[in-house]
Amino acid sequence: MTVPSLNPPGSVVPSLVDSGQRVFAIEQAALAAVAARLGQDFTQACNHILAASGRVVTLGMGKSGHVARKIAATLASTGTPSFFVHPGEAGHGDLGMITEGDVVLALSYSGESDEILMLLPILKRQGNILIAMTGRAQSSLAQAAEVHLDVSVPEEACPLHLAPTSSTTASMAMGDALAVALLEARGFTADDFARSHPAGSLGRRLLLHITDVMHSGEELPQVDVQASLSQALMEMSRKRLGMTCVVDADGRLAGLFTDGDLRRALDSDLDVRTARIAEVMTHHPRTIGADRLAVEAARLMETHKINGLIVVDGDNRPVGALNIHDLLRARVV
Repeated sequence: MTVPSLNPPGSVVPSLVDSGQRVFAIEQAALAAVAARLGQDFTQACNHILAASGRVVTLGMGKSGHVARKIAATLASTGTPSFFVHPGEAGHGDLGMITEGDVVLALSYSGESDEILMLLPILKRQGNILIAMTGRAQSSLAQAAEVHLDVSVPEEACPLHLAPTSSTTASMAMGDALAVALLEARGFTADDFARSHPAGSLGRRLLLHITDVMHSGEELPQVDVQASLSQALMEMSRKRLGMTCVVDADGRLAGLFTDGDLRRALDSDLDVRTARIAEVMTHHPRTIGADRLAVEAARLMETHKINGLIVVDGDNRPVGALNIHDLLRARVV
C-alpha cells in the first residue's frame, strides 16, 4: 500500500486555498443578489412581526432547521421574542406551542418540505401569519404564505451543487437583516441588549452600578479634616482600600488621602509623626455619583490614572468608596 507523502509543515497547498477563495467569491455574489431583491416583501414581513401580539416561531428541516434556530436566537436577543419549533415534532404535539398571535417564519429552500407543508392547514385555521423564506417563488410554501422572502442564489458553493452552502448563507443573512431592521424599528438599545445577556461581559458593563461594587457604611474609610496623619493611616489600615476620604465639620468631602499621598509625604521634609491630614491630603479629588455605572468609574480611573474613587451624594457627602480591585473582581475591567 502506497502512503501519500505529507506536505512540509507550514506549506500552503494552492488548490485548497483556491477552493476556499472560490467559496467566498460565490457566497459574496449570492449575498449581493439577495440584497438587491430586498423590497416591499421585506417591509411587509417586518410590519407583520412588529404588529404581532405573540412571538415569532421559526420552522425548518435539516440545514434550514439549523439556520432557523439561529434566526430565532438572534431575534430573541435583539428584542423580538422568538423560538424554534422542529416541524417533525410539531406534528406530534409541539404544534401546541404555537398560539394564535404568533407569526410563523418557515424556512425551506425548495419550499416543498413535507414536514412543513403538513402543518400549513392547521396554522391557517389558527390564523397565524405565515412568512416563507425559500429559493422558489412558485413553491407550495411560498404560494401559501402571506409574505415570501426570496433567498434564491445563482449557485451553491458546493461544486456538486448538492450541499446547501450559498443558500444557507443567504438565509442566515436574511434572518440577520430582519433582526436588525426590527431592532432599529423598536428603538432597541444597548441597555436592552444587556438585559437579555446578563452573564456576558456587555451585561456586566451596562447593568452593574456603582452601588453594586462600592464599600459603604462601616466599610467606608473616613476621617475628620482635623485628624492627624497617624489617625488617617490607622483608618486606611482598618478599611484596607489604600485610601481614606477626609470630611469637614458638615460631613462634606474636603479631600482624599491615598497611598500615593503617603509616599509623597515621606519624600518631603514633613514630620509625618506630627503632621495633620489636612497638610498632606489631595484637595478637590475626583469623585463619582452613586447612580452611575461601574464602567464609568473604570473609565474615569483610566483617564486620570488613579486607582480609587470616592462616591458622593448630591451634597458632596461621601457615601461610598471603590478601587480598581473592586472593578477587577466584578469583571468590569
